[in-house]
Amino acid sequence: MLSLIQAAGWPIWFLLAASVVAVTVIVERILYLRASRVLPPGLLNEVIAAARAGPVSAAHVEQLERHSPLGTVLAAALRAADTPRERMLQSVEEAGRAASLQLERYLTTLGTVATLAPLMGLFGTVVGMIELFGAQDAAGADPLRVAHGISVALYNTAFGLAVAMPALLFHRHFQALIDRLLLQMEQQAMQLVNALTAPLATHEVS
Repeated sequence: MLSLIQAAGWPIWFLLAASVVAVTVIVERILYLRASRVLPPGLLNEVIAAARAGPVSAAHVEQLERHSPLGTVLAAALRAADTPRERMLQSVEEAGRAASLQLERYLTTLGTVATLAPLMGLFGTVVGMIELFGAQDAAGADPLRVAHGISVALYNTAFGLAVAMPALLFHRHFQALIDRLLLQMEQQAMQLVNALTAPLATHEVS
């Protein structure tokens, strides 16, 4: 590994740093974006049952808010339970935007790595070509310098692509996963809103 880094020259260090950042973000997002963590199964039914049993205490709402991203959205609906339906939906929407920011955290960093890595590889390629042409003089070319320039160019190009491709793949995967989770979160929040406002609607009709 050390010999490869030496052959790739100093530009490879930028790509190594980018790869560390990408791997860190990917692992962190894989752990955070688990469906069981974002949308705990059974949480909606528990909240609906608690709301129908009587007024939910402020302590319970705060605990629910810290429970999960879904809990944050459901807690917003509970806080607005005594307000008109439109105000409740607005509260849920605002909480959903906050939850969306949490789900999308670090994705910009991962997308930046996916975009910059090929450019870093290209930069290393240019550095290698400069060394390659710098090996030419009136007496001819220094074979060692020529070989080093070629290795710098090729290694950086290859490593830049090797960093960019998985970073882009996981960025797209996480974005699609987040969209799916947000849709399910919105559906469950609407179920809670309907459950909280159903008695009011029944009373108005009667």
